[in-house]
Amino acid sequence: MTDPGELRASDAEREAVVEQLRVASVEGRLTLAELTDRTEAAYTATTHAELALLIQDLPSGAMPAPAPVHREGRKRRWFVGVMGDTKRRGTWRIDQELGAVAVMGDVLLDLREAEVRTDTVDITAVSVMGDVKIIVPDGVNVDLDGMAIMGNKKVDVLEAAPGMNVPVVRVHAYAVMGDVKVIGDSQAKPLRRGFAAWREHWQRLHGEDWRALGRQMRQEGRELGRQMRDQLREERRDPRRGY
Repeated sequence: MTDPGELRASDAEREAVVEQLRVASVEGRLTLAELTDRTEAAYTATTHAELALLIQDLPSGAMPAPAPVHREGRKRRWFVGVMGDTKRRGTWRIDQELGAVAVMGDVLLDLREAEVRTDTVDITAVSVMGDVKIIVPDGVNVDLDGMAIMGNKKVDVLEAAPGMNVPVVRVHAYAVMGDVKVIGDSQAKPLRRGFAAWREHWQRLHGEDWRALGRQMRQEGRELGRQMRDQLREERRDPRRGY
């Protein structure tokens, strides 16, 4: 009889898991990096067991995400560096549009460990003889527009495969003799991954199901134990074999 977990996953089941992950992110249960990692893994999953692994630490039967609340007069959150540096990294919450202004200074926004409470991260980045750097997880969809005058605006992020409903980071860049850069995780200092994230990362690198690996290790352990028992029985029959 086929193990239910080994049944092949359908496109509809993959999309359902992706939606559950998106809801979990809006509720603050996943960081942007975790959402991106798990979304990519969901689209490449082939069995029910692989899909279940991605949502095992999330509430089951998640309700659809509530519609964003648009509050009158809500201001953009600004990060400003004037002849100095401003950095925002680690765990933080994004529930509104962001702004970054660098005037003969540097502004760094690291979104990877942020709790994103919106469907899209919207950033306005202004650089005047300065540098605005935005770090995102590889696999997100980056939409960069704006203009550069005697400056530079660019994206260096590994894109997800076409057709994936991945998180979106929209950047409106204005660079005057300065730079606005959006770079992916592979171009930045790597994050320290928790056990669950590390397990998913290991799976993607090695293409192995962790349960299958566990079964293989247990089988090899049983075989080694059997060989040792056989050897002990032989030694008891002929004590000279033990020397």
